[in-house]
Amino acid sequence: MKQKVYIDTSVIGGCFDKEFKEWSDKLFHEFIKGNMIAIISDVTLDELENAPEFVRNKINEIPQDFLEIIASDNECELLADLYIKEGAVSKNFYEDALHIAISTTYNVNVLASWNFKHIVNLNRIRLYNAVNIKNGYSVLEIRSPREIIK
Repeated sequence: MKQKVYIDTSVIGGCFDKEFKEWSDKLFHEFIKGNMIAIISDVTLDELENAPEFVRNKINEIPQDFLEIIASDNECELLADLYIKEGAVSKNFYEDALHIAISTTYNVNVLASWNFKHIVNLNRIRLYNAVNIKNGYSVLEIRSPREIIK
């Protein structure tokens, strides 16, 4: 079974950022070859609305067979609210909490992000997963693209 990797906007934009390009491109290459399945959400698509066209179009390089688009729902929103209530992230970064909640409720294998302040952050990961366990969800792997590539 192929690994399902939820990617947030930072991974897509990372393909055009000097610091993150190498590893974002390698992860995209894995999706394009079909070695992994890219998962994006309606939240990611909404965030991409304000990005330059070349960034928005990057996702189109992934063949449809290796790309899944998922939607947030009430369960995701309730879980994101719990992350905020438990102090994993502030309400100012609700979309970050929603990325975590969507990945959790859809049982993806790993969430990839370059957001080291609110997502790929050991203390926050522990808080997100404490909320997950407390509420009957699985632990979510949260990593940078560099940590996911073999």
